[in-house]
Amino acid sequence: MSEALQSLLDLLDLERIEEDIYRGHSRSAVVPRVFGGQVAAQAMVAAGRTVPEDRHAHSLHAYFLRPGDPGAPIVYSVDRLRDGRSFTTRRVVAVQHGKPIFTLSASFQTYEEGLDHQAPMPPAPDPATLPTGEDRLRSYPHLPAGTVERFLEARAAVDLRYVDDPPFGDFGTPRDPHSQVWFRTSGKLADDPLLHVVLATYVSDMTLLDSVLLAHGRGGWAVGDVVGASLDHAMWFHRPFRADEWLLYDQQSPSASGGRGLGQARIHTRDGRLAVSVVQEGVVRVPRER
Repeated sequence: MSEALQSLLDLLDLERIEEDIYRGHSRSAVVPRVFGGQVAAQAMVAAGRTVPEDRHAHSLHAYFLRPGDPGAPIVYSVDRLRDGRSFTTRRVVAVQHGKPIFTLSASFQTYEEGLDHQAPMPPAPDPATLPTGEDRLRSYPHLPAGTVERFLEARAAVDLRYVDDPPFGDFGTPRDPHSQVWFRTSGKLADDPLLHVVLATYVSDMTLLDSVLLAHGRGGWAVGDVVGASLDHAMWFHRPFRADEWLLYDQQSPSASGGRGLGQARIHTRDGRLAVSVVQEGVVRVPRER
């Protein structure tokens, strides 16, 4: 396991303060606020620790309410909304400086047999044939060195490979609002299903709004031609998967309007199983000229 991955696992390992109350910390991100994927992942850790081991996460629905302060701890309070025969529901509120910054509802289910079908996996090149994230980032001379280093530090625990140029790599001309990345953690993980859900939740916030930027030829936060933040985030976990094995994150944007952009995505395992569906809306604004 890489040092960066161990550091991320330590970050997600919350401190128990009291019954159903946990405390987490943050680290620097590409933008000067807490990375949304970190808060969502930590909230899932808090929720999962109050659920029996035989019930696995099948969905989450979250709202980002305020920017998180990376210099202050985050307190996660869990409400046990329901413990049914098959389903368990939890609500988590993340608080900083006495105010909620994030809320999450998560549902867990015992395993059962049922109807089974899925959308086919889209075509994508083998991840082994693609440049590494570091090679891709360092190939763009227009990116400031500091920006590249911040990206590499923020993503060091994840091997994330773009199929095509990301928005910040080739911008100025609108492209098809469709983006693909392969990802896996930079080391093996334990066989805890919740841990793999938590890591996928963390990564899911890294690139989902890229397709919004592609549609308008914008480079994004890395080059400063838009400002934005996540507003809400939803995930459905359909089938078991491992976050330490290659996963294809296929993303598209059906709409942007009113200063907001919508991203939709599916995560497939390398052998073609549909593992996760994801939807996110975010603020995407063009800075006003002074």
